[in-house]
Amino acid sequence: MNFDFSDDQKRLKDIAFKFLKDRCSTEVVRSTLEGDESYDRDLWKGIAELEWPSTAIPEEYGGIGFGYLELCVVAEELGRALAPVPFGSSIYLAAEALLRFGSEEQKRKYLPQLATGETIGTLALAEGAGTPSPTSIATEVRDGKIFGNKLPVPDGEGAGLAVVVAADADAGGAPGLFVVELNDPAVSRKPVQTIDPSRGHARIGFEGAAAQRLEAGAGWAALEGLLDRAAVLFAFEQLGGADAALQMAVEYAKTRFAFGRPIGSFQAIKHKLADGFIKNELARNNCYYAAWALSADASDLAIAAAGARVSATEAYEYIAAESIQTHGGIGFTWESDCHLFYRRSKLLSLSLGSARRWKDRLITQLEQAG
Repeated sequence: MNFDFSDDQKRLKDIAFKFLKDRCSTEVVRSTLEGDESYDRDLWKGIAELEWPSTAIPEEYGGIGFGYLELCVVAEELGRALAPVPFGSSIYLAAEALLRFGSEEQKRKYLPQLATGETIGTLALAEGAGTPSPTSIATEVRDGKIFGNKLPVPDGEGAGLAVVVAADADAGGAPGLFVVELNDPAVSRKPVQTIDPSRGHARIGFEGAAAQRLEAGAGWAALEGLLDRAAVLFAFEQLGGADAALQMAVEYAKTRFAFGRPIGSFQAIKHKLADGFIKNELARNNCYYAAWALSADASDLAIAAAGARVSATEAYEYIAAESIQTHGGIGFTWESDCHLFYRRSKLLSLSLGSARRWKDRLITQLEQAG
């Protein structure tokens, strides 16, 4: 079986690479990291004009209906460029939740807004430190109103729509997925600092805002399935970032001389970069298999997603750290771009739960499959 992308998908990848190289330099990333905005509005507008948010959204809901393989291609290039935009929160999470679990009315109302980038969406799951579980969710929906706090919410400051995981008091307290419009006066938001300010996060408080249940997303299993699907796409972002960090380290090792030789000729540098290459290629293999499983809605998607997530996290964290070491004294400075990749690697490693959470899920799924 051939898991490689088609020629058309590779052309899309090339277009995305060239666009982001032109419009998303490290200066753009830095301006968002150091500024007051939670994302780069001009870059987001350009991405929306290219219709990337609508890639996997069906045409009847305002999308272009390509598919998940094309979305994986876009995700990899967004990760490579460290794009400071709310693409993942809006498309991998909010749009996917609506597409899979929303009613026909909810899909027709919200998906076109997400497809054009007019509205930014997000998933509000965490309620502080610790791994969320069916019994730990304190946010509650009663009589169509939601009460509680979510922290941290990715891209929560700029989002206009949130899919919120909350206990349904009218269904015995079982957790469910609810759509909440964040311009409701009963919603409060406060930005929070993370290791990577180029991807904004916020604390969101709900004090009786209107909440619509996603009828097909009645249980915790629905949420885990949503996270599995998003994990594949976030893994591609990690893969793109890991490739870029490795390339930056290799180029520096070729041009930086010490004792009359390029530092890349020394074993201490050569071996760590070789290890980074191996980790990246292992992650790529897992990501490509997971991309197929996502596009085919395969029965082993949960296994493939966890495998991709674990290997991509390990690859990105390893090479982002080793790139700093390869750059030596300059790698630790603010002026160096190394810390941009290190920050993003750490943020993405926690975006859908920690590496331990995904290792546990991989083991559990393998045991069940056996």
